[in-house]
Amino acid sequence: MARILLIEDNPDNLDLMSYLLTAYGHAVTTAEDGESGIATALATRPDLVACDIHLPGVDGYGVAKALKADAALTAVPVIAVTALAMVGDREKILASGFDGYITKPIDPQRVVSELDAFLPAGLRGSTPDNGFGRSAAATESMRAKLALILVVDDAPTNRELIFQTLTPYGYDVRLAESVPDAMRLLATLTPDLILSDLHMPGENGFNFIRRVKDDPRLAVLPFIFISSSVWGEDDRETALALGVTRFVLRPIEPHALIDEIARCLPARRGPGHDDDPCR
Repeated sequence: MARILLIEDNPDNLDLMSYLLTAYGHAVTTAEDGESGIATALATRPDLVACDIHLPGVDGYGVAKALKADAALTAVPVIAVTALAMVGDREKILASGFDGYITKPIDPQRVVSELDAFLPAGLRGSTPDNGFGRSAAATESMRAKLALILVVDDAPTNRELIFQTLTPYGYDVRLAESVPDAMRLLATLTPDLILSDLHMPGENGFNFIRRVKDDPRLAVLPFIFISSSVWGEDDRETALALGVTRFVLRPIEPHALIDEIARCLPARRGPGHDDDPCR
């Protein structure tokens, strides 16, 4: 297990990388800007630093320069996480003090191994026992025992984070990037639960739940709204009037999301969940 510092100002990327690295046994510390990233590195002495290039205040180049100038940190691998892909970008990144780089958008299937490659063998992550690394047959067996969940969100990173959170626990997750996309899926399948973003371009979550509740086949399904915005009283009252089951506010810890979903699927609850009704 390694102590890894993530410096990233995009909360979705930060959540996704934190979850994946933690799942593989690493201890993760985070910072959302260059100045606090440098301070955290000096205070915690991590085994590896993964740093975005475009940060508010001190950018990634400044972070790499500061860390490599410190005698206690000069040997610590500092890895750029960047969308830069133009000719000359690689040379500039490496010349500025970074030991390597990984590209955005982050590939959840590869990011842990990409960072592990810069660590000694004894500090690399181990396959978690919560579902990652299972065979396809074992995964399908688990999915048959749990729920089919439709996730609707226009942000690819949000969809990927939810997918990577739920599937290791055996949930069969289907993804849609818009309300029309979701309605096309619902024409041919009936999920056990719908998890939908509230604020989406075109038709928003309120329009979506209205369409769901108008269909007798779908009206009884648990419906969870998830949003990055604090719930205002008007939005909450509108959602309750439309029949929403629960509200979830981002950022949310993966295990908290699992628990929220389990509360809405009482017949499928595992041990350790209380009997509070879904509300």
